Amino acid sequence: MKAALLVESLTGNTWRAAEMIGTNLQQEGWSITGLSRVRRPDLASIQEADIILIGTWTHGLFFVGQAPWAAADIANMPVMRGKKAACFLTYALDAGKSLDRLSTAVGQTGADVVGGLLIKRNHIEYHSEVFADRLVGALSQQ
Repeated sequence: MKAALLVESLTGNTWRAAEMIGTNLQQEGWSITGLSRVRRPDLASIQEADIILIGTWTHGLFFVGQAPWAAADIANMPVMRGKKAACFLTYALDAGKSLDRLSTAVGQTGADVVGGLLIKRNHIEYHSEVFADRLVGALSQQ
C-alpha cells in the first residue's frame, strides 16, 4: 500500500504523530508517498497514494466548542475524490466530537473514510502505533 499524509500541527505534536504513523506503516511494508501540510498539499503524492491519512489538532475551549483545526480547508480539497482516507486528531484534554467532524470534512471531499483515531498528546507514540496497526488490519480485510 502507498499512503500520503496531510497534516496541520500547531505545536509539533500532530506532525510528530504523522511521522510515527508513517514509520510504523513502513515497517509493515507500506510506502509513504509524501508528508505535507493540509494547506500546502503535495498533489503528486496524493495522486500516487492508495490512501490519504489526514491529521490535525483539536482547538476550542477545554470542554466545549472543540473542533478539528483546518476542517474547512480539508472539506474543500478536490484532490481526494475516489481515494480511501483515514483521520487522526491530536488533543490534550478532551476532543469532544472532533474526530467525527474531521471524518465528515474528509468525507465531503468524496473520499471513502475507512477509520480514524484520537491521539492524546501525552500518548503520541503508543496511539500512533495503534492507528497504524488498526489501519493495516482494516485494509488487509478488504
